[in-house]
Amino acid sequence: MKKIVLRALLGLSVGLATMPLSGCMPVVAGGFGVGVLMAEDRRTSGTYLLDEEIEIKAASRIHENHGKNTHVSVTSHNRRVLLTGQAPDAATRAKVEEIAKGVPNVREEVQNEVVIGGPTTFATRANDSYLTAKVKVRFLDNKQFNAHHVKVVTEAGTVFLMGLVKRAEGDAAAEITARTGGVLKVVKVFEYMD
Repeated sequence: MKKIVLRALLGLSVGLATMPLSGCMPVVAGGFGVGVLMAEDRRTSGTYLLDEEIEIKAASRIHENHGKNTHVSVTSHNRRVLLTGQAPDAATRAKVEEIAKGVPNVREEVQNEVVIGGPTTFATRANDSYLTAKVKVRFLDNKQFNAHHVKVVTEAGTVFLMGLVKRAEGDAAAEITARTGGVLKVVKVFEYMD
């Protein structure tokens, strides 16, 4: 059963990673997850949908202004934004953060983890998708916490963990992630409930 779930997640993650980046991509990916995950999410349904909207708007604005020079991913959870990826210089990195902060409904807490450098390769992004799926499967197998409460974002081997969690849940998620083969670094971006 574990292998079937892992293969399904890997197929989905690689499939989504290889889709062309267009205006429909976030809608397809977001639409897939909304029905499945919203029921167990600690955010209200309104906040869940706001997060989807924030991601789409911020990513679109960043791409419009800096698309050729950057590779930036936007992740929003409880209206807190995480920026990951690459920018060619510090000025562009700062501008990307300002764009994200300017999107309606974004809390002032924008965590800018964009690094200075050229965009990652397709192989690196495919490996990141694989690592994300691998971590999620390990969460499901471990059963120390509800795996749907932790959002996993991987960029160049660094795994970022987001979510509304209790400290014990966040610590368990970070420990499981750190012991996952291929993970280079773990960064907690949690919002703690206790």
